[in-house]
Amino acid sequence: MFPDLIQRPRRLRQHPGLRRLVQETHLRGDDLILPLFVCAGEKIKRPISSLPGHHQWSTDELIAEVQALRQLGILGVMLFGIPAAKDAEGTYASDDKGVVQKAIRVFKQHYPECVVMTDLCFCEYTDHGHCGALTASGLDVDNDRTLELLGQQALSHVRAGADVIAPSGMMDGMVAAIRNALDEEGFRHIPILSYSVKYSSALYAPFRSSAQIDLKQGDRKTYQLNPANRFEALKEAQLDIEQGADMLMVKPAHTYLDIIRDIKENFPEYPLAAYHVSGEYAMIKAAAAQNLIDEVTVALEVLTAIKRAGADFIITYYAKEIMELL
Repeated sequence: MFPDLIQRPRRLRQHPGLRRLVQETHLRGDDLILPLFVCAGEKIKRPISSLPGHHQWSTDELIAEVQALRQLGILGVMLFGIPAAKDAEGTYASDDKGVVQKAIRVFKQHYPECVVMTDLCFCEYTDHGHCGALTASGLDVDNDRTLELLGQQALSHVRAGADVIAPSGMMDGMVAAIRNALDEEGFRHIPILSYSVKYSSALYAPFRSSAQIDLKQGDRKTYQLNPANRFEALKEAQLDIEQGADMLMVKPAHTYLDIIRDIKENFPEYPLAAYHVSGEYAMIKAAAAQNLIDEVTVALEVLTAIKRAGADFIITYYAKEIMELL
């Protein structure tokens, strides 16, 4: 028996500097991507009640926010649009004068170093709230028609200056359809960050109210993953890789750490994003508002856990607050 060995693991925990020196996982500012909501209109900076600290921005008001993000050194953003009008096919999503397209141009004018990612989906743009055009019955998404529309939306975003296209609708063949559309128009250099593993989660509720998404009937369980399934996630990621995805994503993040680990272990050569979603953010905010937790400590712990699980970067509503700390 060697009593000295009992104390050995604790020796490297005695001093803050030593703890930092041997720390295995590091959360950096460059690991964080900030989601932003842009809306039609002018002089709008509308607080989002379900996402404390966040706003809906008209593009004229967005300029000041872009400059603030530049001062903080935010590496990248993910843009979501709230259109002036909606229809059955979400045609405004592909309008070269649409809100996301205008926001891209604002970033490229005032913060060209920022990596501008755009979410490619139709739930914000359709009057029925689904992620694409519906079949004749109106009961399901028309997968193939939606692929055509996604190609149009992708081209519109790239023409405006988007750096990364991120399709989130979980349509079969969406990566291939977007890749083909981009390549045919000379945009072979634009990478695709696919929401490869997007679960049908109840944790998206604050986002849907923030983006003014109103699902008229049905749900998204026919095209988003069952939260109970693990190995199906590997199939989805493999399919997207075969179709030309450059980066993969797991969404949600904090409640799917096992899936993040699985994807990273099976596809280590592909950069992996994790989306710390609105509900995960809102839960921390709500607990902190009741003085039940220390918000900053918990947020850092959660984001570090996501990084430790295998994420290369994290899309999170905490990006600004964490950057101010780091």
